Formats: sequence, structure tokens, C-alpha cells
Amino acid sequence: MRCPFCNEDNTKVVDSRPSDENNLIRRRRQCEACGKRFTTYEKIETIPLVIIKKDKTREPYNRNKLMNGVVRSCHKRSVSMSEIEGLVDEIENSLYNSLKKEVKSKDIGQKVMEKLKTIDEVAYVRFASIYREFKDINTFMDELKKILNDK
Repeated sequence: MRCPFCNEDNTKVVDSRPSDENNLIRRRRQCEACGKRFTTYEKIETIPLVIIKKDKTREPYNRNKLMNGVVRSCHKRSVSMSEIEGLVDEIENSLYNSLKKEVKSKDIGQKVMEKLKTIDEVAYVRFASIYREFKDINTFMDELKKILNDK
């Protein structure tokens, strides 16, 4: 590991600890040449994940797109960012643990709806209305009736 200050490649690890729910290793390093300390992070390299969209096009998985969709659904609701990040982390982990290289966006949307339903029903309905592309009020009402019947 090269020192960001003097560019020497002779550094030693001073401290090492897990970070981000054991998905990362945070390492404090010290340069043997100049003595300055800096931090590095080590993460497991994951296989690239490709999303198959409704129109059959493919694109690389983008955590930010998933996160933004959930955040929009939870807008002005009492859902914390840590809950949203936890939801996205759970879905992301299940995607990578499935060991599939390609996943349908439909499957991801279904997982999001299942998780949102347990966190906030209004956020669930908001997400479902966009995800399922409700065409009219009757379709929307059918979804609301399902929620009421589950109680």
C-alpha cells in the first residue's frame, strides 16, 4: 500500500477493525518513511449483477436507483434513513447471496414491496402504485383492500 503523503510503498497496519456490519475492514496504516497515518478500507469483491428490466433490456445493478425509489416512497413518512438503508442492505445481500448473475427488476420490486409492507403501509402503497403501474382507481383500491384484509 502506497503512502498518500510521500508515495512510499513501505507501510504497516497499526489497527484493524470491522466496519459497516462486518462488510468492510477498516485499517489504520502508518508510513515507515514519513511516519504519517492514513486509513484504508478492504471490501469483498462481488460478482457484477445485471438487472433485466421490464422491456427486456439489461443494465448493471445500481444501489442508488434502488435507494432513491425507496426514499421517494417514504417521503414525509416516519421511516428513518437507517431503516431505509437496512432495507436496501437486506435486499442487496439477498441478491448477491442468490449467486445469480442476472436478476429481473420485477423480483427486486417484489422484495422491496414485501419489506416496505412491514415497515410502513403508506410507503408500500406509494411504491406499489409506481411499480405495478396502476391504471385506474379500481386497481389501486384492490391493493388497499388486500392490505386491510391482511390485518
